[in-house]
Amino acid sequence: MPPASFLKETAGGTLLSVKLQPRASKNEIGEPLGDELKIKVTSPPVDAAANQALVELLAEKLDCPRGRVELIRGQTSRHKTVMLHGFTAEAAAAKLKNQPR
Repeated sequence: MPPASFLKETAGGTLLSVKLQPRASKNEIGEPLGDELKIKVTSPPVDAAANQALVELLAEKLDCPRGRVELIRGQTSRHKTVMLHGFTAEAAAAKLKNQPR
């Protein structure tokens, strides 16, 4: 099975393309939207609160320390790129998909 289009493997890990929705009713990872994965967080987009919530949610879903999840592009945009250090695209896709609904 080919890896998801929102994941791109690099030498240092895997890049994850995200469309973030702040101020949602709950924190959750949604469905892919084209080449991005939709992620919802309850935090508002103020003082990087939504970015912090995104990193914490991804670290929890991937079962890794927050230091391995790094926001590298899109600090002030809804469209973000996150580096998942030490993950292959396949491993990241499996962990992001394996979640209770």
